[in-house]
Amino acid sequence: MRLAHTWSVALLGVDGVPVEIEADIGGGRPNTRIVGLPDASLTEAKERVRAAIRNSGEKWPSEAVTLALSPAALKKNGSGYDLALACAVLAAADAVPGEALGKTVMIGELSLDGRVREVHGVLPALLAARRAGLQRAIVPESTVQEAALVHGMEVLGAQTLSHVLQWLRGEPDALSTPGAMQEIPQPEVPDLADVMGQPEARWALEVAAAGGHHLLLIGPPGTGKTMLARRLPGLLPALTHDQALEVTAIHSIAGMLRPEAPLVSTPPFIAPHHTASRTALVGGGVGLAKPGVISKAHRGVLLLDEACEFGGDRLEALREALEDGEIRLARRDGVVCYPARFQLVLATNPCPCAPPREADCSCTPHERRRYMARLSGPVLDRVDLRVRMRPMTAMSIVDSNRPESTATVRKRVDAARRSARDRWAQQGWVTNADVPGPFLRREFALPRKVTMLLDRGLESGAVTARGADRCLRVAWTLADLAGVDRPDADHVAAALEFRDRRAA
Repeated sequence: MRLAHTWSVALLGVDGVPVEIEADIGGGRPNTRIVGLPDASLTEAKERVRAAIRNSGEKWPSEAVTLALSPAALKKNGSGYDLALACAVLAAADAVPGEALGKTVMIGELSLDGRVREVHGVLPALLAARRAGLQRAIVPESTVQEAALVHGMEVLGAQTLSHVLQWLRGEPDALSTPGAMQEIPQPEVPDLADVMGQPEARWALEVAAAGGHHLLLIGPPGTGKTMLARRLPGLLPALTHDQALEVTAIHSIAGMLRPEAPLVSTPPFIAPHHTASRTALVGGGVGLAKPGVISKAHRGVLLLDEACEFGGDRLEALREALEDGEIRLARRDGVVCYPARFQLVLATNPCPCAPPREADCSCTPHERRRYMARLSGPVLDRVDLRVRMRPMTAMSIVDSNRPESTATVRKRVDAARRSARDRWAQQGWVTNADVPGPFLRREFALPRKVTMLLDRGLESGAVTARGADRCLRVAWTLADLAGVDRPDADHVAAALEFRDRRAA
């Protein structure tokens, strides 16, 4: 055989395109060419592959070797094609049988001594291969449990190139198979009972968890803003299987998965430092954009602590993602779309000097306005709940007023989420925050006497049309927590109070 082919996958964000790899031997003096728009790391693959084949006890062909990657018009990048390239070359040289290669997708980087190294993005790559009808995959052994999350494919793990060649020569035990998926221990989350006082902020956190709403916490340092925000993931339900695969695919591309925990089953919690760049927040990079922290927080919580220190340009970059639940990034090699449906929690001091007591503030009114102006109107308009936290006045806790634990609050949150899920099941929405405003106003319109206060806020300009839609969503969440079928005027007033005290 002078021609052989196998399969790999090119990743475009969280989507993948199967790439057919063909190897042709002969037709000229000894040299190696890779065609099909390879990037620099893929162009260097011929040197890695040649050394890996030689150090695995095999012979590199002494004729011209042409390696073609199709579709030819698609830009290819990364080192995950190495294993497929090596096997295609050896099959074309008749060193190994090539019958099994035509139905097998191969992913893995080769070291010079023939070891198969781990690469990022195995899960989304195999999901794309399964959609294309491929039924078998060979991946690095360290990622075999991640690959096993893709049902309907035979998954094999390889330690070295020699093991893959033995398998091609008819030794079925040369490659490993995934073991039984072990139960992954859930990460410990801090308990809400640790937070003393702050009843309004605790209630806002419960409402945010029940409806999937965004939250802003404003208050002096030491009042528990960060403590409350870090306890929000403990109130959220575990991810469904489909949601877990979405999150795991993003974390796989970002290289965040741990071998002992290949599936992300709990809502992620991401808290970047306020010096993070705009690219780090929304994603970017050279060639094809990589996911940023807003995508890593997909289906989870994104905490921007010291939000006013982030700077206006970085906060403004979140606006489209907050509205659409995804981010589209255009770079040199194409446009990629990453999901970014997260719950945003903003925590900030009221002014730059941030004394424990507001009476001790040394900032001028202009300095306070300029500081808070970093949270622009369009950004704040997308935040459903805004809470001002007060300093603590006592450290003692009366037994009868002991703070509720995470487990207690989570029961109410779960009940409210079940109500919302059942109500929106026909439309496919999970939380009240997912429901479009026009649908709420049309199919689930509330009586005028219920929305009278909201209409007054619209008339006076205290709330925008977007803000009114978000008030309606919060009102439905308050009704779910109260165990009633529809919001009443008190729920709408409370939602408006959470948003803007002046409007209420």
